[in-house]
Amino acid sequence: MKSKGIDQAKGFVESNWSQAMGTGRSRVSPWLALALVVLLAGAGWFGWKTWFAPKPQAQGPAPVAVTTALARQGDVPLQVSVNGNVTALSTVEVRPQVSSTVRTVHIREGQTVKPGDLLFSLDTRMDEANLARARAQLLRDQADLADARRSLARSEELVARNFISRSAVDTARAKVDALEATVRADQAAIEASRVAVSYGAIRATISGRTGVINVFPGSLVLPTAAQPMVTIAQIQPIAVTFTLPERQLAALRDALRSGPVPVKAQPNDGNPEPVQGRITFVDNTVDPQYGTIRVKAQFDNEAQRLWPGTYARVEAVVQTLTGVVSVPPQSVVTGPEGRFVYAVQADGKVRAMPVKMLAATAAAAVVEGVPAGTRVVVEGVQNLRPGSAVREASAAAAAPAPGKH
Repeated sequence: MKSKGIDQAKGFVESNWSQAMGTGRSRVSPWLALALVVLLAGAGWFGWKTWFAPKPQAQGPAPVAVTTALARQGDVPLQVSVNGNVTALSTVEVRPQVSSTVRTVHIREGQTVKPGDLLFSLDTRMDEANLARARAQLLRDQADLADARRSLARSEELVARNFISRSAVDTARAKVDALEATVRADQAAIEASRVAVSYGAIRATISGRTGVINVFPGSLVLPTAAQPMVTIAQIQPIAVTFTLPERQLAALRDALRSGPVPVKAQPNDGNPEPVQGRITFVDNTVDPQYGTIRVKAQFDNEAQRLWPGTYARVEAVVQTLTGVVSVPPQSVVTGPEGRFVYAVQADGKVRAMPVKMLAATAAAAVVEGVPAGTRVVVEGVQNLRPGSAVREASAAAAAPAPGKH
């Protein structure tokens, strides 16, 4: 078609050229003739390309690059991850038992103390004077008691010889009994004075770290004061309190019957290594408003990474499902008709398989409806439709770029 059009164009040009040159009535420029030839040749080639050239066959869409994983059958630990509140295992507000004046402060703020360490000394001069007076009173009454006992002994000798009446002996014995009671009262008074004196030495009752000291030497302290003298918080060991959904209560109780339930706490201190502990307490009541139950875990906290008042991420395995099929969590897709996964078939195409999710963790989703060993699409599901062809993405393409997460 192309050569035929060119030949016709040449004949037309030559005839016109000859006619024009033969008659002499007009002269055609050779450049105009050449342009006409090129135009006609282009028109012929375009017509051939449009109507007569063979059309290229349409190709299907290119396979979608995805990453896949096999559905595995085995034991899956159900691990919960929640935020917990770090609390001191015990906290003591140190207050005086008597009204007095602070004589000496023996500790520093932020100091670690042990049970029995002296914290404060109060002014006990009045109590010491009362103790000395009670001791002197005891000595006097003990002397009177000794004299009364000697008189009773003489009276008993005389009544045996009939020198005095029996009533005189009874009177002497009553005096001895009264003085014995007086001596016991004096001894109780001495003990009370000793206790009063001991109130002047305020000692630590637990191991822990001291907080802000609110009194100084010369300060008047009262048992009913608004602020304590100092607060001691026990941070070794320490506790982390968190809540779990009530649906996990039965599994947690079963785990506790089998032995200690280990937990991990991740403090916000920049150290990626978690702190190891164990669950020590499950509350006896479920919060009806939120449907949660309070749980407490104890940590040795030897490095003091957990601090009262801070938050920590707590992870605990409350149940282990045995012999179940699991897939990566990101492979489960939620559609209008429910959850499904894309399974890769032998021909390299995918099909949607409906699944029922039984449980999910950060590492695995326990499902029903997928046989073990099925290859499922993990990454790239957003680009798929049932019947789409897929190919496994290369490791370099699947790996994240440096500095990106």
